[in-house]
Amino acid sequence: MNAHDAGSPGGTPPARSPEYRVAHLQERLAAGELGELGVRIEVRGGSVLVAGTVPSAQCREEVLHTVREELTGLEVHCDVVVSETSSPDHAEELS
Repeated sequence: MNAHDAGSPGGTPPARSPEYRVAHLQERLAAGELGELGVRIEVRGGSVLVAGTVPSAQCREEVLHTVREELTGLEVHCDVVVSETSSPDHAEELS
């Protein structure tokens, strides 16, 4: 066994570590149609935080679907919000 096959100190093979899986997810999001989005993905202790803002509910669903595929089995906290870009439905009253 060489140093590249040793795995992480905790015994998790490198390809299965949360850090590797998050890096793969980031590459996948950047390479797809969602590449321009401001979504951050961070490993925090034993869980993963996915946070950011997307332009539509459909984009949010696509991001969450991809996250579920890539990070199955990990504890994931999602804080992905949809930015409101529609015009107001009523006039603003000024005093």
